[in-house]
Amino acid sequence: MSKAHTVKLTSDEIEMLVDALEADMEGYVEAAKEARANNKRDDVAMFTEAATRIQALLSRLQELVED
Repeated sequence: MSKAHTVKLTSDEIEMLVDALEADMEGYVEAAKEARANNKRDDVAMFTEAATRIQALLSRLQELVED
């Protein structure tokens, strides 16, 4: 397991990270779709895993953002 780190961020900074990660995740989702269309299974798996890991991190960060 990876080592945990403590980083102090403002709510605005967390929201900026969430926005950036959402855009990044969309890129991986699109890349997975293209790879699927081109029958590149290894790429589909890699891009899907990246999108899944980003989604997990997004969920954790979104819990910290005040409504």
